[in-house]
Parts: sequence; C-alpha cells; structure tokens
Amino acid sequence: MNFKKIAIRTVAVVAAIFIVLVIIRMVHFYNLGKTNEQVAKIHATKLTLDDVMGKNLPPDPGEEADKTVAGVDVNENGIRDDVELAIFKAYPDSAKTRAVLLQYALALQMEFTQEGVNEKTVTEIITKQSRADSCISDTLVPRESAESTREYSDIQKINTFINFVKDKQINTEDRKKARQDFTKHLRSYGESESSVCDIDSSALSS
Repeated sequence: MNFKKIAIRTVAVVAAIFIVLVIIRMVHFYNLGKTNEQVAKIHATKLTLDDVMGKNLPPDPGEEADKTVAGVDVNENGIRDDVELAIFKAYPDSAKTRAVLLQYALALQMEFTQEGVNEKTVTEIITKQSRADSCISDTLVPRESAESTREYSDIQKINTFINFVKDKQINTEDRKKARQDFTKHLRSYGESESSVCDIDSSALSS
C-alpha cells in the first residue's frame, strides 16, 4: 500500500470519527434541551386555588381509576381523580388541609406522568415532593419557632397526613413497581429555598 492510499484511508477514518462525534454532541444537546423543557414544566406545575375550592371536581372514575398506572384525570389538573375526590371527602370543611394534601398528591402523580424520565427530571420531581411534604408539616403541624424541634407525636401526625395521600396514590402493585423504577434515577438533592406551599394558607379561612 503506497503512501497516497494510507493518507486517504487515514483522512477517511478521521472524518468518520469527527462525524460520529458531531452526531453524539447533537444528540446530547437535543436531549439537554428536552430535559430543560421538562424541568421548566415541572417548576410551572402548581396547585391552584380553584383546585382547593373544588370548582372543577371530576366525576368518580370508579373501576377505571386503577386500570392504568397513571389513572384517570378528567379535569386535567395533574391530580388523579380518585385521590382528589378522596381528599375532598375526608376534609370537606378544611381548605387548608385540602390545599396541602392536594399539593402533595400533585407532586406524587408527576412520577407516573413524566414524559422524560432521567436523573435531572426525577430529582426535580422528588424535590417538589419534598417541598409538598414540608408544606404539610409547616401548615398542619407548625413548630413553635423556626429553631424548635417537633415532638414525636407531631411527627406521627405529619406521617398520618402524608400516608393518607401516599396510600391512595400508590395503591397497586403496578404503581409500586413504577415508583421503584422512577426513583432509581434519583441523585442527591437539597431542599429548595423557595416557598414550600403553592397556596398561601393565610388566604384560606379554614
């Protein structure tokens, strides 16, 4: 093989490697862009006052509620209909309680409806759930001061509220498995510095 053929082959190999690298980078930036879009959507998804006041309550989905992992969300507010109705049935006279539990249900439901599941989106959703968890604690079982600690009985009360929603939200084997698969992508995260509650409880009378 003469020098010219070696040079041509070398150039061809280098060109092929370059093209592959360009394609890889294009795919990377495309996926990054899609992820950033999903993260922005996660941040923008919030509970509304109309949801809390039940201005657009869905009909009871009945047996349809558990036929799929995502379930039924006829009013398209991001909260599974059967869970939403269960919260209203349990707390018809407390808008504050409904507000924090609906926010937590909204955050949990995002696990089952998220379009792009990767480390970044999963971490953002779990952070959102952490904020909703803190909203329940601060609203329904507040501490005497920011520096004070909660009694064991207070923690039990908080867990009762959280488990009320979680037990209804993750209520089938398929949903339990889906949650395990979802959290496999989780990385370490810190608590958000923004307000933990979507709805200001001081605006609610009960």
